[in-house]
Parts: sequence; structure tokens; C-alpha cells
Amino acid sequence: MDIFASPNEPAVKQLLSESGLPIEDITAQHLHHFFGCGSGPELEGVIGLELFGEAALLRSLAVAASRRDSGLGSRLVAHAEGHAQEQGVQSLFLLTTTAEKFFLRRGYSRIPRDEAPAAIKSTSEFSGICPVSSAFMVKYL
Repeated sequence: MDIFASPNEPAVKQLLSESGLPIEDITAQHLHHFFGCGSGPELEGVIGLELFGEAALLRSLAVAASRRDSGLGSRLVAHAEGHAQEQGVQSLFLLTTTAEKFFLRRGYSRIPRDEAPAAIKSTSEFSGICPVSSAFMVKYL
């Protein structure tokens, strides 16, 4: 299954909602660095990036319930990491309440929230949408 850029906003929001992830800050502008996969009108997986020069926020990883444990999440993360590197990103940050072990297995490390760069701290994900109890993680590319 191919991974493609800029999936459509309604499909992204539907999959994120079904996965219990926030959608309130998703706009068409965000979708320039989002990637999806699936055959037919519904997405089977999605992931996004917010780019800030050498730093980026990896966000909104969701896989349809029928495709979980298929390796699709890992493929999406690898694709987003590759895109981030192509854009000159050196540090990839994320927040998670449910997938810390998944990201630890993929080379991410948990770090204190106060170590976040100012650009990451200014995102809606960091500053309000994700709870303070979220694991804050980084991977150096």
C-alpha cells in the first residue's frame, strides 16, 4: 500500500476522531506535511509533521482498527522521518499519552518538557491540546 502526501481533511479528521486523537487544530495548511495511506475513500493510516527549521513535531499518527498490528504505523513513522530529514530536520519531537513504548522501540527517548525548543512549545499540541502528563519524546535524525 502506497503512502501519499496531503490526504484530504475530512478523511484525516475522521480517522483521528475514530482513534481518539485531537482534531480541533487540524487545518488544510497542516495537511501539506501530512501523509496517508489506504485504498478507496477512507484512510487506513495517517501521520503529520509540523516543521520549524531544524526541529519538527511528529503528530497525529493513527491507524484504522482493522490495520493495527500490521506494521502500518511503523511504515508511516519511517516515511515521516524520511520526509523530515529531506526538509533539514535534525530533531523530531512528539507528545503521546498511549504510544510511548511504540516510539521507544523506534529510537525515540523521553525528555523533560522544559527541554522543548520554543517553536515546539508554541504549538497548540504542546501548549494546550495534549495533557501535561503526556510523554514528551525526541529522536535525533
